[in-house]
Amino acid sequence: MQHKNARLQQVIDAIQPLDEAAMAAAKKRQDALAKPPGSLGRLEDLSIQLAGITGKVHNSVDKRRIVILCADNGVVAEGVASAPQSVTLAQTINFTRGLTGVAALARQFGDELMVVDVGINARLEHPGVINRKIAMGTKNLALEPAMTYDQALEGLFIGVALSEQCAAEGVSILGVGEMGIGNTTTSAAVLSALTGLPVEETVGKGGGITEDSFQRKKEIISHALLRYRPDPSDPVDVLAKVGGFDLCAMTGVFLGAAVQRIPVVVDGYISIVAALAAKRLCKTAASYMILSHASYELGYEQAARQLGLEPMLLLHMRLGEGSGCPLAFQVVSAACGAMNRMGTFAEAAIDDSYLEEIRKGDHFTVQRRDRI
Repeated sequence: MQHKNARLQQVIDAIQPLDEAAMAAAKKRQDALAKPPGSLGRLEDLSIQLAGITGKVHNSVDKRRIVILCADNGVVAEGVASAPQSVTLAQTINFTRGLTGVAALARQFGDELMVVDVGINARLEHPGVINRKIAMGTKNLALEPAMTYDQALEGLFIGVALSEQCAAEGVSILGVGEMGIGNTTTSAAVLSALTGLPVEETVGKGGGITEDSFQRKKEIISHALLRYRPDPSDPVDVLAKVGGFDLCAMTGVFLGAAVQRIPVVVDGYISIVAALAAKRLCKTAASYMILSHASYELGYEQAARQLGLEPMLLLHMRLGEGSGCPLAFQVVSAACGAMNRMGTFAEAAIDDSYLEEIRKGDHFTVQRRDRI
């Protein structure tokens, strides 16, 4: 889409399509490896996607980082969350202490965390937390738009800059996570606004709320969408009116990763809604995304369908934080290992002429490759 903000349009214009020649070369190597065509399934697709991103057939993801955007949401005043708002601050600090779910998984595999305050409703000075605070949380979207248009843009540009920093520091693959009590409410609102889907298909119970709170959550989102009428053709307008600072910055990270040609892993529900916002700003950005796990949260499947991508893992997870990213990183690493270390039929001294008829059809790989 052509955007009215010149700076954002520059970001969008900097996102280039995947390298088709590199993908063709990667496909040729996959077909030459000593295995039935398509038998490594998604691992083959990932290796070809990575080639398109980096321009190289042989890749590695040795420096892995999860960017965690932390912010509060004014709508929690309406009782739409089970946890108090203070948990946002507490868990942000706990990321740096290695005590959260994503921190434990990241430590298990040697992944880095980049913890960023983009709008926690508290004064926080911590050496392990990057301060990019836009404001002390958003406004209560039940009463007024969550933020101004300029604040939404600021959040986007913060995310773009974080991706640029990660690229400069040699990061080979990114993951995008979040922390913000109430952000399943904002994510559902953004998803409904972008797609026109009713709240019955986008609003879940998040971390667990009572039936009364659940109904209230749906009512608040429905009323906000009717009252503010966010423009689905302008994702920034949607984010400003019913989103959160975390969602804005996450959207920026996805765009920035595409600009920097870095593969980027989408975590759960909040992350995939931000990914969809990024795709609506620039369709090509989705080519750089990899979905980790199918979140158990209602609305995830709808968001994935709108994004046009499929998750790799089914683990019934719904923690958020970026917790699916360390697991996805290992799958991507496995894809690199197979591409880089497997021998070809020639190297294995196997006559592969018996596969010619199968290769002519090659139905399995062609069907999947259409999704890249």
